[in-house]
Amino acid sequence: MDSMAQHHQQFDFDFIVIGSGFGGSVSAHRLVEKGYRVAVMEMGRRWTGANLPHTSWSIRRWFWRPSLGLHGFFSMRFFRHATIFHGCAVGGGSITYGSTLLAAPDKVWGAGSWTGLANWRGEMPQFYATASRMLGVTENRILGPADLLLKRAAEGAGSGGTFYCTKVGIFEPAEGAPGNQTFADPFFGGEGPARTTCIGCGGCMMGCRHGAKNTLDLGYLYLAEKHGARVFPETRVMDVKPLGGVADGGGGYEVSTIQSTAFVGREPRRFTCRGVVFSASSLGTMELLFRLKEKGSLPEISNEVGKHVRTNSESLIGARTPGYSEDTSQGIAIGSGVYIDEHTHIEAVRYPSGSDTMGFLTTILTDGRPGPRRIALWLKNVIVSMLRHPLKTLRVLQPVGWAREFVILLCMQTLEGEIEMRWQRPWFWPFRKFLVSRGDKVPTYIPKANEFARKYAQLTGGFPMSMIPEILFDVPGTAHCIGGCVIADSSTHGVVDSRHRVFHYKNMYICDGSVVAANLGVNPSLTITALAERAMSYIPAAAKTDWNDAASDGSLQHDQT
Repeated sequence: MDSMAQHHQQFDFDFIVIGSGFGGSVSAHRLVEKGYRVAVMEMGRRWTGANLPHTSWSIRRWFWRPSLGLHGFFSMRFFRHATIFHGCAVGGGSITYGSTLLAAPDKVWGAGSWTGLANWRGEMPQFYATASRMLGVTENRILGPADLLLKRAAEGAGSGGTFYCTKVGIFEPAEGAPGNQTFADPFFGGEGPARTTCIGCGGCMMGCRHGAKNTLDLGYLYLAEKHGARVFPETRVMDVKPLGGVADGGGGYEVSTIQSTAFVGREPRRFTCRGVVFSASSLGTMELLFRLKEKGSLPEISNEVGKHVRTNSESLIGARTPGYSEDTSQGIAIGSGVYIDEHTHIEAVRYPSGSDTMGFLTTILTDGRPGPRRIALWLKNVIVSMLRHPLKTLRVLQPVGWAREFVILLCMQTLEGEIEMRWQRPWFWPFRKFLVSRGDKVPTYIPKANEFARKYAQLTGGFPMSMIPEILFDVPGTAHCIGGCVIADSSTHGVVDSRHRVFHYKNMYICDGSVVAANLGVNPSLTITALAERAMSYIPAAAKTDWNDAASDGSLQHDQT
């Protein structure tokens, strides 16, 4: 007991978790359960129903770009190979994601660098079950006009039998009961907050103001805080370095932070801990590890950081019907899907009525391989449409009313493909380094998907639509960036081992989408949650730890033999 008391005085916390998304919130909750003193450093703000924006026109409260004074929860990062959408908030991406929670197909465990490192197919079902219970996964029963149109379009395309209602983390009303009814905690035996049933407003991706969406701040993170975890919002981690001259972190770590939303008076702080969990999202963790490796704080981080980055091979298309009689924004943000072939599925996605700013990115659907010919064909399509239907075309190309009239068709493929992120000074800004994408382009033209968008639009007399960046710049949009710090057998092939332990360091883990080593082909949130549950299951209770947890590096063993 004396040594335990001495240990508590020596370090501010046992574990510091960097990021509060699906991996970070799971880690915080499970570590607190095991008796550890936990801090969570979150760069974004804390959001409630009272301060969430009503529409995406509230740019300052929706978009996250603190250098411009924008302190929202949604961010877009532009790369040569993808436009990546992600969340930044207490609760991470759960604040702005579409609440879709699907298990990955079994075949992903036999692809990529994690193949054969564990009995994934045998182990993962129990962790998917735990994650599903904690996130309140249920089958969507709130089908809106967009979902019914998707079903009809699938039937017309000969794939009606593949139509499914998504699995969602939503507190739905009982069959036949109205929404907007408040109940005492329905998920955690009274340990959680009161919740209100869904009204199907389509507002999931603008942050649920009604308390129906099972965001992490109402689940994992709520329980972690209730039982002692300390969350530090608006806090950006700038440095993580080993303490006491012990290069492998066996003597603990010093974590330095600043206030993320301040221009001046950034309140630099310093915390000490025995262990660190990086959970800053795929992009955030890659970026932070690149910085720490370059500045010499964590020089032994694997050179594989930034490699094997995947985007779910996505393409965003859609359909808009000016003056359509029904409000296609009604329902769950992502309420249904269909499979148009064995590798490709499409989900109907919506924003709530009034949140029209994404309309600036949409234009007339255009086929063809990327390049000047596709751009020329797009210009021709716009001109022909203007000549044939001038008023309708003008209406469809301007953003007002977009959310009521537009259905995003999110096309995802399980086909293998990856890019690489590097830490470089781009030619256009030589003053500092950024993440820069390299590698083969992710396809932005999926002929079957475009054909499906046309069938969908025909049902309403509307216009099939594409994303402007996909046509002009051959850059797909994705909300599902994964990989970059993948699970592997050694530091020559990845950054962490099968238990998420960072090679060459003790008591250091990565629990977020960056560890995913194969293209999932589905929304990754549930898989990230399940993987984090599995990683935390290997960490012993606080009373039994010897603070000596480390990955055995197969590459070192190979070099020695």
